[in-house]
Amino acid sequence: MANPPLNGVRVLDFSHALAGPYCSLLLAHYGASVYKLETPEGGDIGRGWGPPFTGENASFFLGLNCGKRSISVNLKSDQGRELALQMMEKADVVLENFRPGTLQKLGLGYQQARARNPRLIYCSISGYGQNGPARDFPAMDLILQASTGLISMTGTMAGEQVRCGHSVADVTAGMFALIGILMALHSRTQSGAGQFVDVSMFDSMISAMASVFANYLGSGNVPRPLGTTFSTIVPYRTFPTKDREVAMAVGSEKLWATFCRAIGHPELIDHPDYRTNALRVKNRGVLEPMLAEIFRSEDADHWFHKLNAAGVPCSPVRTIDEVVSDPQSAVRQLFPQLPDVAGKTLATGLPVKFSETPGEMRKGPPMLGQHTRDILTELLGLTPAALDELESAGAIRSLLPQTTTAS
Repeated sequence: MANPPLNGVRVLDFSHALAGPYCSLLLAHYGASVYKLETPEGGDIGRGWGPPFTGENASFFLGLNCGKRSISVNLKSDQGRELALQMMEKADVVLENFRPGTLQKLGLGYQQARARNPRLIYCSISGYGQNGPARDFPAMDLILQASTGLISMTGTMAGEQVRCGHSVADVTAGMFALIGILMALHSRTQSGAGQFVDVSMFDSMISAMASVFANYLGSGNVPRPLGTTFSTIVPYRTFPTKDREVAMAVGSEKLWATFCRAIGHPELIDHPDYRTNALRVKNRGVLEPMLAEIFRSEDADHWFHKLNAAGVPCSPVRTIDEVVSDPQSAVRQLFPQLPDVAGKTLATGLPVKFSETPGEMRKGPPMLGQHTRDILTELLGLTPAALDELESAGAIRSLLPQTTTAS
């Protein structure tokens, strides 16, 4: 098997919680060596984000840190900061998601790192970016869902606003950080120079909602909560059936004709109120209740097979456990089992499949400080005596007093 696409790339990962760890999770799965730098006092805050817990660590943490190696360094000590700078000299990428200026105050910001390693790519993920009036505002996923307008348009038609059910702002920023890092690595192959990559959750969410903002900028209409419906396509929503809801998307006039035949109402195809999408949007107040009555006549399985066989995009609204047990998930290897500190954990698989240079889920998540001695020996050539001295001084923490074997 060929090497994975990021084989040989070294990432020094200061990030914690979700946005940064999601980015470095993907980097690790596709071959990068990710050195997860954690503080001795508990490490990544995500280790405690439970229940549920698997062993001493939150399942949340375990699922986001597979394939990484943990080094525990005390950045409050002069020796610890110097070790971090020396590691930056050996790294291709630094990733962090503290508030802007935090690492700079410790002497570990981009300018300090660049002086040691001009080829370094230094990626900072923050709530609102490295400049602007909101630069120093504290931020977490919920806050960015609110500040970027997502919550204002997510909820019921009655007007109740709700948070998106998963941490979309964090994960979106993590994906854009990955994209930024890969573009900077490509640029470095041409220029030989590294650069600073500034990724904010605010920018990322606005870019990810490009179609929403395009509709507003084109019409001046402010979006409002519409449940599962979509403002510019009808029918495009979930409908209740005898037993559960089914989602369906009719995105073209060809699909509309197919849809009408599949549900047994071909007379709707050329109905003067519904024959075009613009008319269906205009008259959705009559059409959608009519369709709802039709779908309540049978169960979800009936409609899924009927619509799917006709080529109409549709799916029952499934629960998470159903997705995990779906045969499609198994074929796509989306929930592989990997070893961890308590025996095994269920993690999510690789989202991008390569024909020639596939990624690989090689190992489970690390215990705090599990690889401290191995990494410092590997990168900096430190001797066991030097490591003992650093540990005695409180500059580092290792899982075991003796050198361990990297997993």
